[in-house]
Amino acid sequence: MSQKLVSLNTDLSRLRAEGLDISSKSKYLFVCGVPYVNAAKEVKRGIIASVLDLAGEVTVAPTSHVIFFVGDPPCDEHGSVLPGVTQNVNQSLGDGLAPNHQISRKPTTGPTAGRYVDYYEKIKTYIAIVCSPAQAIDPTVTAYTNPVVVPDEEDDSIFNYLDTAPTKAGIVLANQKLEGQKIAIVGAGATGSYVLDFVAKTPVEEIHLFDHDLFLNHNAFRCPGAPSRDELGKKHRKAHYLASIYSQMRKRIIPHDFFVDEYTIEQLKNMNFVFICIDKGISKRLIIERLQEWSIPFIDVGMGIQLGENNTLAGIVTVTASTVDKRDHINSRIALSDGEAPNEYSQNVQISELSALNAALAVIKWKKLCGYFDDVTKEHYCAYTIRSNQLISEDVYGA
Repeated sequence: MSQKLVSLNTDLSRLRAEGLDISSKSKYLFVCGVPYVNAAKEVKRGIIASVLDLAGEVTVAPTSHVIFFVGDPPCDEHGSVLPGVTQNVNQSLGDGLAPNHQISRKPTTGPTAGRYVDYYEKIKTYIAIVCSPAQAIDPTVTAYTNPVVVPDEEDDSIFNYLDTAPTKAGIVLANQKLEGQKIAIVGAGATGSYVLDFVAKTPVEEIHLFDHDLFLNHNAFRCPGAPSRDELGKKHRKAHYLASIYSQMRKRIIPHDFFVDEYTIEQLKNMNFVFICIDKGISKRLIIERLQEWSIPFIDVGMGIQLGENNTLAGIVTVTASTVDKRDHINSRIALSDGEAPNEYSQNVQISELSALNAALAVIKWKKLCGYFDDVTKEHYCAYTIRSNQLISEDVYGA
């Protein structure tokens, strides 16, 4: 079933969100995997089908209270055919699917007695009618199977299987604000890999991953996931290894196994947003200068961790955003030469949970800039201090 059709219609969204295996073909709505009882008092699974009435892409109140059923005659727990079942129906539903029976039950109470107000009410009513006898025999059976939902070809989805969470949570319109973007992640180390983990689960159009390094032992302990020893032994390039992992979930993750320098900087020119997740100040200077020249917004992440007394770690993680509206703070916040202090990020003390926090703060800020999250402060610099457990917001736009 088209994700667009589901997202546009609350009744269909609710059916899918509750875990029913719904689909539509040839103007019919199908519910697969519906438990029922046959005449031998065996629990089987069949298909409920209903004519799907639409006004364009919007469902209207069902004009028919009847549903079709593919399977044996649905019975009660004693093997008697359920009331309202008509057997040996001669009807084609398309794609070679022909129902064996139809069931006719009208709502009998309430202001809408005699008709169903929407497909949620109609399907839920018939699920209860058909499934109740099966559950009387086996209380564990259910029609709410939560199947893997695969997008239709015409949806051209960037996901290999549908993200049903926005529909379930009612945030489809918020999610749409992230669509169509081309995102670059420069550096696929600890923080960059977590940025990828978060961004890969959004409906952006493309994700470009830039890193020339190999994926080695220390990377395995700083990135999301858990590579096998065999995978680690293959010494993949970071960009290709991570792209292969997340390409199982989504399309259009493009690995670039080279560093961004004066020869490759043009690769960033067509991006809508860039996450800078590298520690080398000289490389950052080139990237930042060009991104600002091209009016491309970006976020730079940083981490400065030191080993102190009693072998405790202290330090900060930072997120610095640059937009067309606010960029005068960049030179004071980001080290743009390799010898510039303090550049403790280059000490390479990176802890996985701090890298994940750094990435999360960066992605949250990006989503704020997209209008996804509410943003009252409009800060362009954020720093978390480990010792005091403080989060500060500075360089406020418009202040």
